[in-house]
Amino acid sequence: MWGTSEAASGSTENLTGLLGVAARGIETLGEWGVGLFTLAETVLPPIPSEVILPLAGYLAKQGSLNLVLIFITSTLGAYLGALLLYWLGAKLGLERSIRGLSRLPLVDREDFDHAAGWFGRHGRSSIFFGRLLPGVRSLISLPAGASNMHLGTFSVYTLGGSGLWNGALIGLGYALGTQYQVIEQYSRFLNYAVYLALGLSVLWLVVRSVRRSRAGRR
Repeated sequence: MWGTSEAASGSTENLTGLLGVAARGIETLGEWGVGLFTLAETVLPPIPSEVILPLAGYLAKQGSLNLVLIFITSTLGAYLGALLLYWLGAKLGLERSIRGLSRLPLVDREDFDHAAGWFGRHGRSSIFFGRLLPGVRSLISLPAGASNMHLGTFSVYTLGGSGLWNGALIGLGYALGTQYQVIEQYSRFLNYAVYLALGLSVLWLVVRSVRRSRAGRR
């Protein structure tokens, strides 16, 4: 077992940039740390689950994490994060909760309106399928809470959708776990892709905010 952990630790040392930081953070915090990452990502995305969960699966294949436990903790974390937003929507109502959260840095009201529109068009099924859509996955909980959707129904759809999404990403990382040399070889390019995506997202949010500010002055 010690040899397996040593090999796993050695393999992550060659991962650089954001991927390396995330991988070593997961190794340090363990399976429950994966749950904390997904909880935080659900409420206010710091590092997307598309990065965290495949890495967790990869580390499970190397023997440093338990595959079943990371699936359970990640799904539980996603559910608790969704439940927090559901409670906020139920407590404050849709308009007040959107108005308050829109003041957070790099968060735009349009994202909340998009999630609310998705919920309005598709009803309770949007809770399940929305978990599979980046940008909708987290925010769909607000209109669900504001509309007083039955908590049991919300919980079943949230756990089902989150479990499917998490299982797919963890499974992908686990399947690639035997090919960690390939991951190491291309980790630099993966980092560039992640940085580019984050940079473009920030730029788009800033540009959109400036445009709206100028439009409001006219």
